[in-house]
Amino acid sequence: MGARVVVGMSGGVDSSACAALLQRQGWDVVGVTLHLWDYQREGHAGRCCAPEDQYDAARVCEHLGVPHFTFDRRELFRAQVVDPFVDDYLAGRTPSPCVRCNESVKLGPLWEIAQRLGADAIATGHYARIAVDATGIHLRQGADGAKDQSYFLWAAPTEALRNLVLPLGELSKPEVRAIAADAGLRNAAKPDSVDLCFLEGRGYRDFVADRAPAAARPGTIEGVDGAVLGTHDGVHGFTPGQRRGLGAGGAPRYVLRTIPARGVVVVGDDAATRLPEARLVGFRWVAGERPSSVRARIRYRHEGVGATVETLDDGAALLRFAAPQRGVAPGQAAVLYDGDRVVAGGWIAEEAS
Repeated sequence: MGARVVVGMSGGVDSSACAALLQRQGWDVVGVTLHLWDYQREGHAGRCCAPEDQYDAARVCEHLGVPHFTFDRRELFRAQVVDPFVDDYLAGRTPSPCVRCNESVKLGPLWEIAQRLGADAIATGHYARIAVDATGIHLRQGADGAKDQSYFLWAAPTEALRNLVLPLGELSKPEVRAIAADAGLRNAAKPDSVDLCFLEGRGYRDFVADRAPAAARPGTIEGVDGAVLGTHDGVHGFTPGQRRGLGAGGAPRYVLRTIPARGVVVVGDDAATRLPEARLVGFRWVAGERPSSVRARIRYRHEGVGATVETLDDGAALLRFAAPQRGVAPGQAAVLYDGDRVVAGGWIAEEAS
């Protein structure tokens, strides 16, 4: 039997195929599921941590003949992901809950559990690639660009990244499903998750309003000159760069920022929403090399834009874009690449300077 690896098992096809593939490669596999959320609504399996998904993870491990354990991390998930998600929207920020989850709930705690179980490494079903050498950690985009998840991993604890194995990084989704089917896994054709697990199929506006009823108070939509252009049901429903929900007619308008204390959503034209730079807090270099020119992704589905990065005396960084960007949203993660390699990341702050 080879070295022991703890595989984070969500019950989905990716983590299940990850376990099967590592077992095939000779690893001593142990499956671990983190119980993160108690579902209130039925019919939402496939959302990362539903009870049905925990059952699927256990069944997969039983089929593979490997141990499976479930650990309760509900309080940690609420404190590190759900509550900050609500707080961010109430404060006019746009959260990145999946980055926060990998940073504070999944990878770090998974590595702690792995050490308690005598494991040498941890593994997940993320579509990204990783290698460690004398120069540092090399976190790279997944070979399947449509599924790449490197954006979500940059903030994970360094020690967890150093001991992380990502066997799906070179594969496409059809290849992963084929591996699961070949291994006889019952969830080989299980649909992918399509929303945040704790939303349970609801829109985020309703979720925030349920957990913070005071957030759903009417306010005004105003131009940069202060002119009232319309009304809204709560500032938590708006994020910079957004066009929907601002009323029809006239020239297109976009959200520039929100002022929660006054219940104001400030809007402007396309030019006004495009910013030349962003200040990043919680900035962190991931790789050993520190290039001054990078490709910056300012949200998950952003293809990236050329930029220069300058570290500041207070530990933050200033990101200057090659071309002004729409939707530079405070609270979102900005992940910096050199080619396909993640070199740094940080959180977009309210003000660039």
